[in-house]
Amino acid sequence: MTPSGDHDGTTTVSIGGRARRNNRLIGVGGLTLAVTMIGLTYGAAPFYSAFCRATGYEGTPQQVKANTDAEGHRILRVGFDANVAPGLEWSFEPEAESIRLRTGKTATVFFRVRNLSDSPTEARATFNVTPELSGEYFDKISCFCFTTQHLGPHESAEWPVVFFLDPALEKDPSMARVDSITLSYTLFAPPAEKAAPGRSADRSGSAG
Repeated sequence: MTPSGDHDGTTTVSIGGRARRNNRLIGVGGLTLAVTMIGLTYGAAPFYSAFCRATGYEGTPQQVKANTDAEGHRILRVGFDANVAPGLEWSFEPEAESIRLRTGKTATVFFRVRNLSDSPTEARATFNVTPELSGEYFDKISCFCFTTQHLGPHESAEWPVVFFLDPALEKDPSMARVDSITLSYTLFAPPAEKAAPGRSADRSGSAG
């Protein structure tokens, strides 16, 4: 239908025109909602990461300042896994594949890393523990994964991780059958890699 005049001088808007206008309004509204949701997602990422570190959600180890608990009774195997994402020319490996650790006792392990490229580069590590339910009891005191790391051309370093297993896990029935925990890291290059002349802050030197 098209607009037409009636006997009293009023105008009737066509159904087709009204439908097109409604479709445009729906399209604009949908686009606005999508943009808003994307903005909220990126804005919430830091808060989500902090929440995971504080609670151990999704196997994320918790960050603490010090170990204030007494040693527990259980001894668990803690394994270490190191990975490098595509696009980063670094080597990365733990000094030890695993250790046996009593709950409540603080341990320090080192990871060897080397920049295999001819340029200074930087990287950031993501991390988690498995099984996921153990993340609540895996407490890190110090870790290279808390900050961006820089290495010069062919520079190598050894990075420490200081952590302990919270003795509270001994009171959790879901942890009763867990006797092995694996800490995993993956190194990623930043989205826009740039020259980074600074050195790694941790025990720099030959990785051999």
